[in-house]
Amino acid sequence: MYDILIVDDEASVREMIVELVDWNGRGFNCVGHSENGMDALEAAIRLRPDVVLTDICMPFMDGLELARRLSDELPRCRVVFLTGHDDFEYARQAVRLGAEDYLMKPMTAAELCALLDRLRQQLDEERYRLEDMDRLRRQLNESFPVLRERFLERLVIAGVRKGEAEERLAYFGIDLGGPDYVVLAVDPDRFDDRLGAEDRELLRFAVYNIVQELTGAEAAPAVFQSREERVLAVLSGDASRDLEARAQHLAEQIRDAAERYLPITVTSGIGRPACGLRDLPRSYAEAATALEYRLLLGGNRVIGISDMEGRESALYFESAQEEKKLVTAIRTGNASEAEAAISETFARLRGAFPTVERCRIQIQKWIMAIVQTVAELGGDESEAFGHQAHPFDILSSCKTLDEIERRLTEAARRAIAAVSAARTDFCRLQMLNAEAFIRERYGDPELSLKTICRHLHMSTSYFSAEFKRHTGKTFVEYVTAERIAKAKELLKLTDAKTYEIAAKVGYKDPHYFSLIFKKATGETPKEHRQKAAMP
Repeated sequence: MYDILIVDDEASVREMIVELVDWNGRGFNCVGHSENGMDALEAAIRLRPDVVLTDICMPFMDGLELARRLSDELPRCRVVFLTGHDDFEYARQAVRLGAEDYLMKPMTAAELCALLDRLRQQLDEERYRLEDMDRLRRQLNESFPVLRERFLERLVIAGVRKGEAEERLAYFGIDLGGPDYVVLAVDPDRFDDRLGAEDRELLRFAVYNIVQELTGAEAAPAVFQSREERVLAVLSGDASRDLEARAQHLAEQIRDAAERYLPITVTSGIGRPACGLRDLPRSYAEAATALEYRLLLGGNRVIGISDMEGRESALYFESAQEEKKLVTAIRTGNASEAEAAISETFARLRGAFPTVERCRIQIQKWIMAIVQTVAELGGDESEAFGHQAHPFDILSSCKTLDEIERRLTEAARRAIAAVSAARTDFCRLQMLNAEAFIRERYGDPELSLKTICRHLHMSTSYFSAEFKRHTGKTFVEYVTAERIAKAKELLKLTDAKTYEIAAKVGYKDPHYFSLIFKKATGETPKEHRQKAAMP
């Protein structure tokens, strides 16, 4: 429902307008009527109507002046002019100057209703826009902390133009001080694997609170969490007055507080001082690089990029010999040898202190060696690193060499188990193939151990051992049993001669066949046939 005020110096016109339409039915509430512009202005300021329907020519203050005054006092109030034919040019001028519309006297109910319908639609649309703006303003206020963090992240990591930086800093109420800055990056070390997602988030928030509290009121506005879930702090001051030393001292306090109050440890990386806001991304990049040296140094540390850059690093590191030992250990199923090879390599890595990048490359090579070896031996390579994980996830989920060494050792053990399982399955399949081959070729007098081994691409010694383990018989015993079983069937079901049956089951010499048959059954072929024929 919208409020409307009617203004006309003729009482009959005002009464006619009031009675002309069903105001409530049109969505309006007629809050009053005035006989001149001066009274109308006072009433409008008091009643604050949405629409003023006013005549142009009136005593004390005409409609044009009323419209001008209303635009100052009630800028959202819509003004519609009533005018006769003599004042038509005034009405058109008023519309050009900002009036909403005009109606010619005398008006009809249909004309007034059509005008009211247009006004209600426009007022509805404006109300929806204002409600949308209010909703957006509430959402903005609710999202303010997140927007503040995202701005600080962009300022520190990517950089922002000077004018925009100053404007946004003022908007978010952030005073970074200056003139120089140091970026401190704080990251939790390894979480307990038993912790759920909520517990991990609580611990990250606890780290954030520790950093914010220890930085003090001066630097607290410049503490935020990045999308990598690190806590970043921007410290300001004069680089010539030990700004870097202040950052080092603060990082030590943060490390000690986390170790004392939380079930996790943290590592901090410190960049070198930045001269001005535009140099912040360089200090951040150095802090992030310093943090990466946790891979070589271990967790629960404070690492300054200045200290790392002055340290001797092995630009080249090779472990082909240990890698070969690992592959051999997986192939032979020797878990202790695999663990020893991994242990030797990581001991050398720690001693050589290569660059972080070179260290990552070496670890990638070891991961690939495990994956390729398992695949070559017919195993499922996903068994080594977990079905739900990519092998290289180790590099992102593990933050120190100790963690990576443990994960690779576990992967090597699982790789050996996968290869062993694959080898067992393959061997069983080969033995089943051997049995099928014998059942098909038992009648071939040339069937031999060498023949079947060539067919299966296996050595005679390995095949003999595996076949005996699989069937409980030697190759010769198994073939003989198969041939005797077939001979019994032929003796019982056919009238073939003994020498004919001998030939059919793979014996060239009928006499030798009879000897083998009697040894296996305790009777001659003839005796067996007679016994089988008895009722």
